[in-house]
Amino acid sequence: MIKPVAGLLFGIMLGCLFPTDMTAAYTKLFSAALLAALDSIFGGLRAATVDKFNDVVFITGFVSNTLLAAFLVYVGDMLGIDLYYVALLAFGFRIFKNLAGLRRYLLKRK
Repeated sequence: MIKPVAGLLFGIMLGCLFPTDMTAAYTKLFSAALLAALDSIFGGLRAATVDKFNDVVFITGFVSNTLLAAFLVYVGDMLGIDLYYVALLAFGFRIFKNLAGLRRYLLKRK
């Protein structure tokens, strides 16, 4: 459980040390990629609580989900279709599902 939390804190620290400005054109891409990354982080936390965490699965899922979400939003923008909402809905649902699993696990432990 320490590795995902340490990675999250490291990422936040990097973001604070190297702030960047983002143009409005990239906000949809970034928000979908951010939700995909958060989905992977919460999935990693949930897997760590039940002792099923695997570094390779976490890293590959993190990278592939983030890139796929950004790619889908980009292709949707090129086609004039709002695939942005599909990515937000899918990853938002998975984040809440993982969070609910974490909550249930922590409540059962007490």
